Amino acid sequence: MAEKSSAIEQFGIQPIPKELRTVSRFDLFSIILNFLVNPGMILIGGEAVVLGGLSLWGAFWAEVLGILGAFAIYTIMATVGVDYGIPGQVATRSMFGIRGSKVLSSFFRSAASIFWFAFQTLSASLGIAALLHNLFHVQVSLILVSFIFAILQAFIAIVGYDSLKVLSRFSFVYKIVILVLAIVLMLSFRGHGFNVSAAFHYTGHATHVYIEIAVWINSVFAAWLSMVTDAADFCRYSSSRRDMWWATMGGALIGTALSAFLGAFGAALSGGKQENVFAVLPAMYHNGIFIVALILMLVFDNWTINVLNLYTGGLSLANMFAKLGRVRATLIASILGIAISVIPALINNFTGVMSGMGNVFAPIAGILVGDYLVMKRANLDVPALYDPHGRYWFTGGFNPVAVLWMVLGFGFYYIVPASWIPNVATIVVVGICYVLTSYLVRDWIPGQKAAMESHMPEPTNIEAVEIQL
Repeated sequence: MAEKSSAIEQFGIQPIPKELRTVSRFDLFSIILNFLVNPGMILIGGEAVVLGGLSLWGAFWAEVLGILGAFAIYTIMATVGVDYGIPGQVATRSMFGIRGSKVLSSFFRSAASIFWFAFQTLSASLGIAALLHNLFHVQVSLILVSFIFAILQAFIAIVGYDSLKVLSRFSFVYKIVILVLAIVLMLSFRGHGFNVSAAFHYTGHATHVYIEIAVWINSVFAAWLSMVTDAADFCRYSSSRRDMWWATMGGALIGTALSAFLGAFGAALSGGKQENVFAVLPAMYHNGIFIVALILMLVFDNWTINVLNLYTGGLSLANMFAKLGRVRATLIASILGIAISVIPALINNFTGVMSGMGNVFAPIAGILVGDYLVMKRANLDVPALYDPHGRYWFTGGFNPVAVLWMVLGFGFYYIVPASWIPNVATIVVVGICYVLTSYLVRDWIPGQKAAMESHMPEPTNIEAVEIQL
């Protein structure tokens, strides 16, 4: 199935053998923390202050609560990777049907991965351009920086999971040291133009504070919710559920807290005028060595998260077109990501874009959790996931109940008031309705009853079945 001697990961959508599931708690923790400590998350904290009009602490808690809410869903689906060693997109075949998974969830996830690759590249490039301008007093092309940066990131993603693990280990300590140093320097600044005490008491300019906080919680929730179908991808080399839970939640909480505070504090220091903390820091400490250290942090930081974006995007494309394989699918995702990473407009209107993303992924998340946790009781028939004649074929390769509630969920999301946090409301309502409907029609729709059974047969060799797909 895989060439162990190759430097490039050969596993695509097939399960990872148990003997290769040896990734430690620390490795997964560093991957998740690296994912959450990134230019995009830092920029979101600043935008919540400047564009959302929130206070320092309002922006901080909106980002932290949004991520923790999404991770409650994320960790449920991450157990699929730990238990079975399969990618999340393959697992969605048991909910949407083998064809439904390819046409629906994998398509949306591929698009989200490519968007996040471009968003993160542009966010980091924005910081790098500001730092280079401060260091050399020249105007650097944001498009050129983004293009070069995107190509470098794509190379590591194509190599695969081992490169991601090594990169995370290498960048982990450096990033945290520089990030903490930046926060300490900002807190201890006593020069002209920036008042630390005033930043902590900055109240913002939002008229309806609660509603604005709810909007940003919902936006951040949606940002990570778009990863829910890929949760298993990060964990399919992990050795145990306990390691996954501790590493994932610990990395999420610490990483988000650091990113949110740095971004929101920088914006509050500027009096709500500058959302890019990497434009604020050089104005406080115009030191060449410090600026170069920040540039390197942005490079390592963004490199790590965007390798994950392309890696999971490649697996999603591989689920849609199995003959591509992981390497070629990742290459295609990389080319598309590079192409749109030169469009600066992508970093504008974050809440609007995330509202659209929540509209897509909140119903999907509700179906996934209701199906996997409630109906199947966290049990999957792995060979059937690759078998066009198995229990997950449903009707013509689609689960009509899942398709119905995904479409209805799209509409429901937009009628929920912002103060109710539409992502949460949609997940709960769609999840409950999907489960109830599935039980009501299980005797009427072909394959529905068999697919809902939680008792699974003993694992068998699936290589021959996979080749058919």
